[in-house]
Amino acid sequence: MDQDEKPEAGGIRQKLVETKQAWAKAGRLLTGQHATPEQRLPPGQRLVTDYPVLDLGIQPNLPEESFRLTLDGLVGNPVTLDWTAFTALPQETRFNDIHCVTQWSRYDNTWQGVAVSALLDLVKPAPEAKFVSFEGYDGYTTNLTLDDFARPENLLAHSWEGERLSRQHGGPLRVVVPHLYFWKSTKWVKRITFLAQNKPGFWEVRGYHDRGDPWLEERYG
Repeated sequence: MDQDEKPEAGGIRQKLVETKQAWAKAGRLLTGQHATPEQRLPPGQRLVTDYPVLDLGIQPNLPEESFRLTLDGLVGNPVTLDWTAFTALPQETRFNDIHCVTQWSRYDNTWQGVAVSALLDLVKPAPEAKFVSFEGYDGYTTNLTLDDFARPENLLAHSWEGERLSRQHGGPLRVVVPHLYFWKSTKWVKRITFLAQNKPGFWEVRGYHDRGDPWLEERYG
């Protein structure tokens, strides 16, 4: 058990999972509409100005000195980076909107971190690598195609709105993939594995869409 995971967290997690699986089975929130990103707010979404917190009932307490990020699998240069090594990589800023499958969207977010392109240059994915699997320190997993992961707007963020990411929002480090629903942007990320075959993650095996494009309303599989 995580040092900060209370005994009741298991029950909270199970109730959350059961509720969201029921949403998937029922097609909750689906409007049946499609749009292009030129329509800034995807179908079925509502705009918020706060930043809702969603997780599996666990928020790992991970000091930066304990942080490790492993990139492995089908790469020419597998690495494990501590916090010093990660923050020594080129730092960039991204400005984007984010969209959660639970129906909220938030405009104009500013993130700082390391661009995915810099990580790809570092590890050198093999030609047969077509997919990426992510694991968080809370045990959460999800998946992306390598093409979706490699887009230039994506990064691994340690800061939001000029401040270090709070623990509740995935600090010290989270993935930010803004063109897909935000369950694809793993919080508290600790491992990124490059694969030849797709490996569906936590929500994908529980009825959620394998890709999650908000404008195509890919909420469920």
